[in-house]
Amino acid sequence: MSIGLIAGNFWASQIAEAAELEEIQERGYLIVAVKDNVPPLGFRNEAGELAGLEVDLARQLAQELLGSSDAVVLQPVANQERLSAVLQGEVDMAIARVTVTASRSRVIDFSLPYYLDGTALITPDPAVQQFADLRGQTIAVLNGSSTISVVRSRLPSVRITGVESYEAAQPLLESGEAIAFAADASVLSGWVQENPDYHLLPTLLSAEALSVVMPRGVQYDDLRRRVNEAIARLHEEGWLEERATYWGLP
Repeated sequence: MSIGLIAGNFWASQIAEAAELEEIQERGYLIVAVKDNVPPLGFRNEAGELAGLEVDLARQLAQELLGSSDAVVLQPVANQERLSAVLQGEVDMAIARVTVTASRSRVIDFSLPYYLDGTALITPDPAVQQFADLRGQTIAVLNGSSTISVVRSRLPSVRITGVESYEAAQPLLESGEAIAFAADASVLSGWVQENPDYHLLPTLLSAEALSVVMPRGVQYDDLRRRVNEAIARLHEEGWLEERATYWGLP
């Protein structure tokens, strides 16, 4: 048996217990994987409650599918659990800052995009307003991230220094060892909200669609169709854009 066939059989076995739309409706509530540490997409507010754009969308999809925005169980997950929770049927879907990629599309299905994220640049230097202002300067990026190749492609004249975490980038920016930090726009917008002395450059270096993760298989066609119809209408009505603005997303 080939490795590809073995892998395909493995993933197929993982989604055997994922709930179909009719089962979700009979159960009476939606189970959604979300983030609880990525403001303003999904995080815990001062009261300890889950909040953010993706949490709002989870509640809205519960309204669309079940008639009540309260008919949802929000399950915080780590990054490495976002897909496996769907594949193993632990949740009905994940709305947890998952970008659409070809490799992921082989094992799970994506909804229409609900937000267009991408690589952004944050800086405390008010003189830096556009890419040209970064020429010859040092940019901090997360070690091992895809952001490195994006920065090298779009800003070939800058120097790159790696950091192990978002927190580790701030001392470099404060000391002037790096003039800017490149990372996901959605995450950096939360940084700006907490640190108003920083600002995001107005242009993204790259664009990445964020979508709802759902299980693959014809038995889930009704669920995917209803979710896609809802997201398309929420875009058309301006609801998603209004919520993104409310949460300070670029």
